[in-house]
Amino acid sequence: MTTMELLQAARQAKNAITGADTRTRNAALLAMADALEQHCEEILQANELDLAAAKGTVSDVMLDRLALSESRIRGMAQGIREVAALPDPVGQVLERVERPNGLIIEKTAVPMGVIAIIYESRPNVTSDAAALALKAGSACVLRGGKEAHRSAAAIVKALQEGLEQVGLPTRGVQLVEDTTRQSAGDLMTARGYVDLLIPRGGKGLIRACVDNATVPVLETGTGICHIYVDKAADQEMALNILENAKCSRPSVCNACEVCLVHEEIAPEFLPRLKDRLSGESGKYPPVELRLDEKAAAIIDGTPAGEQDFDTEFLDYILAVKVVSGVEQAMEHIAAHSTGHSEAIITADDSAAKRFATGVDSAAVYVNASTRFTDGGEFGLGCEMGISTQKLHARGPLGLAQLCTFKYVIYGNGQTR
Repeated sequence: MTTMELLQAARQAKNAITGADTRTRNAALLAMADALEQHCEEILQANELDLAAAKGTVSDVMLDRLALSESRIRGMAQGIREVAALPDPVGQVLERVERPNGLIIEKTAVPMGVIAIIYESRPNVTSDAAALALKAGSACVLRGGKEAHRSAAAIVKALQEGLEQVGLPTRGVQLVEDTTRQSAGDLMTARGYVDLLIPRGGKGLIRACVDNATVPVLETGTGICHIYVDKAADQEMALNILENAKCSRPSVCNACEVCLVHEEIAPEFLPRLKDRLSGESGKYPPVELRLDEKAAAIIDGTPAGEQDFDTEFLDYILAVKVVSGVEQAMEHIAAHSTGHSEAIITADDSAAKRFATGVDSAAVYVNASTRFTDGGEFGLGCEMGISTQKLHARGPLGLAQLCTFKYVIYGNGQTR
């Protein structure tokens, strides 16, 4: 099917999806989870083909994002079951006002309709996005990257089987067959067919959607995430947090890309940081430290280039800068952050409060890793992405953020 034919089919399927009750949508989600596990072998075979084609063309870190395993597929299925167990957002009365004239006005959550998601090389996004859209009462159109297309197609086939088992139209979850830029452009300009477009990927993809879309876009952000180690920090805590935030999964948007260190503790802390991230423990590969002039005067590393404090590395690379204190750290973050997630490590309550109130990002942490910026970790179930904009939704995009609302007004003959 062409992209336009697929969108037309999604529009036709929308009414059945938006009109389905909670029990039916939950039953569909559980059937979709079961189908994923039942078709695990076919999905893994498709993924092997994707991995074979990608080897030599992408980094090992990006290959990890692309790779599926039996345990990862079980995790995807469990994620769908967890979404099914969440309260249904559709039909919830968000606000209720009774006017002096007797009118009762209820602000009520309703489905978006058709949600389109453009994403890159993470096959698990396919099931996460489909599950969230369905639970929120919407049909979804998925446009994945070419590197993961075989994997995504096998996943969608299983998900459609689950829909069919409960009598919902299989076109309620669809994968765009065309992986060229043309299909992305088609989704961006599909007025009347796409009610909400969500890009999940790198800076280029997100900017293209924001600049070119004529349909509503919910902007998810790249993650140039900062951790500031204050002079009052527990240094062992800071090392543990930085190791987790940088090394546990460097290819994700909530990984730390920049470490800012207070100048008073830099001579002691930076050698400890270099040693911790050296890779000698064998737990993680070594991290390349890209150092500003003050940091480079203390430890060896790669001199930081002009763009290193404005780059989402998605790799075992960390930019390091020495700052005079919390105010300079905040100034640096304001100039270079993408508004995703930032953290301060400190035992000074006043510094923590200043940082938490002064940093303008979707998630601000005090003495914790930025890796927690995630729908599951926030108790929202799996998420559609991390919004770095301020209108409609900010931070992890869970079920509530995938609904819109309308006003339902009850009267008994009132006229104006």
